[in-house]
Order: sequence, then structure tokens, then C-alpha cells
Amino acid sequence: MSKVITIIGSGMMGSALAFPAFENGNEVRLVGTPLDKDIIDNCKKNNQHPKFEIPFPVGVKYYYYEEWKEAAAGADFIIGGVSSFGVDWFLENILSELDPSVPVLSVTKGLINLEDGTLISYPEYWKRELAKKGIEREICAIGGPCTSYELVFHDQTEVAFCGKDSAVIKMMKEAMQTSYYHISVTNDVEGLESAVALKNGYALAVAMTIGLVNRHHGDGAGLHYNSQAAAFYQAVKEMRYLLEMQGASRDCENIGIGDLYVTVYGGRTRKIGILLGEGKTYDEALEILAGVTLESLVVARRVYAAMVRKAELGKADLKLYPMLCHAAAVLDEGKDAELPWEAFTFDQTA
Repeated sequence: MSKVITIIGSGMMGSALAFPAFENGNEVRLVGTPLDKDIIDNCKKNNQHPKFEIPFPVGVKYYYYEEWKEAAAGADFIIGGVSSFGVDWFLENILSELDPSVPVLSVTKGLINLEDGTLISYPEYWKRELAKKGIEREICAIGGPCTSYELVFHDQTEVAFCGKDSAVIKMMKEAMQTSYYHISVTNDVEGLESAVALKNGYALAVAMTIGLVNRHHGDGAGLHYNSQAAAFYQAVKEMRYLLEMQGASRDCENIGIGDLYVTVYGGRTRKIGILLGEGKTYDEALEILAGVTLESLVVARRVYAAMVRKAELGKADLKLYPMLCHAAAVLDEGKDAELPWEAFTFDQTA
């Protein structure tokens, strides 16, 4: 049975989800945030997102932010398509006003670090904040290796939907899955959301190796895989330590590793990692990428801050996270991007 699906946030990933949602026979309503007026203008005029080469399927409906309650009326579920910088905006302006009986599926990736170093997902953060207002709500989420432009291209994609209510996430899967968009389901919300958030910070460090080759050997040196693979291995090792701390299932770990792969090889995190590897300062890299949303930087800093706090409390050993510590130092202390390779080695001899 077809559903009414309202997507709030017309950034690239939120908008990309309109394709499988509509092509599976649902009514799809795409709503912009207050920052998305130009995007919705373009969608209404050309039936196309300004950053996508492929137009939307004919029949997708577009709404300005001021019309979001109209767009949400009668929806079977809402997809939250804001970036990590819009988490509190989404909390105050949408989740706090939305009928608690309407399910919500979030595409926002990230973690919040608490005072004691605990890391919680955005669904958990929203749940706790809404409870303070007397609102009971569980938020579902999407995680997995998926870039928006390749989803629009209909490249084969596999992700996972997570949520505490199995019937709800299975309903969402049935509504969204297509011949090219494949969906696993899990109740492990913290595990999945931690896995797909952590990959952002680590993809930043792995991408530095590409820039380092350019710096040392020239732009014409081409891609070199030894250093990328070595950094990828270290990233996976540290992610596994962190995900074990988060209580993540093995399947969620594996989804995070897949997401790490696609993030290293495409997207915004790759771009800033390369620039830092080439020797650009953090400020220079940001200037070059002006206007680009860099959620990877938020994740790297929050996870590092959490591990520092846990180390202070005797609950973590920073020596297990040399890549995380290095990425934080590059971002905030002006350290050169050259990776601390020897710190990645181990000695398991007797």
C-alpha cells in the first residue's frame, strides 16, 4: 500500500531520498528549511535540485518551510533531512511541534558528547530533549554507505534503517525499498548511528594520505594505494574499539566500515582531507571549500573530546586512538597532516 512521505530538509541527501520514495509508488512532499528557499524555488521551476544532474520524478511536490505543517498533514511518516548543524533547529521547530504519533526517520549523521565522555546518537539526544518537554518519541534513522548523487543515479545501494519499534521500521522499509535501494533493519540504534557517524572523522584522516602523495610527489603522481590502505586499516581498528565501547553489533560495525569506504572515495570529507594533506592550513582549506557543509569536522572534534574526558576518568586509553588524536591536532593545533605511521604498528611477539 502506498504511503504519504514528507521529507523536511531539501539538502542533497534528503532530496535524494525522494527518488526511491516516489519511484516505489508513494506520494512524496519535499519541504525546504528556512535556508532552502532557493532550492525549493528551483525545484518548483525546473523539477530539479540545483546540485543534481537528474530531475526529480514528475509528481514530487515541493513546499517552502512556512508550509511544513500543510506538507506533514496526513503523512504516514516524516523523513528528517537536515545536516548535523540543524539538529537543534529540527528539535525545536519540527519535532517539538509534530504530532508524536507520526513516525520520524532521520538521515542526519553525528554524535553528541556528554560531560562524562559518553557519546549518544542524535535520535537519543532528541528523545532526551523531547522528554524534558513532556513529549515521548522514538526517532528512527538511516545509516550506511550511500552518497546522495549516486543514489540519484540509481547506483546499487545498501543501507540500514534502525529504530526501537520493529513494525515501524519494517513499514518504512516496505515504503522505501526499490530495485536499487536495499534496506536492512535493526533495533540497534546507538550501534548503527555510532558506526556511520564515526566514519566521517576517520575518512578525513584517510583522505589526508591522498593529499600527502600530491604534496610529496606532485599532482601528476596519480593515486597510490599503500598509504590509503594503511590508513584505512588503522581507521577500522580504532572504529572497532570505539564501537565496542558503544555496544554496537557486528553488523552495524560492518555497515560503518562500508560507509568509511564510500566517504573516503567521494564527497566533501575527501576534499578537505586532501587539502589538509597537501599542506593547506585548516583555515585555508575552509576558505577553498567555502559554502560546503563539513559534518566530518564536527564528529572528529566531538569524539576526540569524549575520549579525552574518558581518559581523564580512567575509562579510555588515548594510545589506542593515534589517528583520532592526530586528526584533532591537525584541525585545532595546526599540526602537519603527515600521519604518525609508527604509532599505528603493533608488536604481538612474546
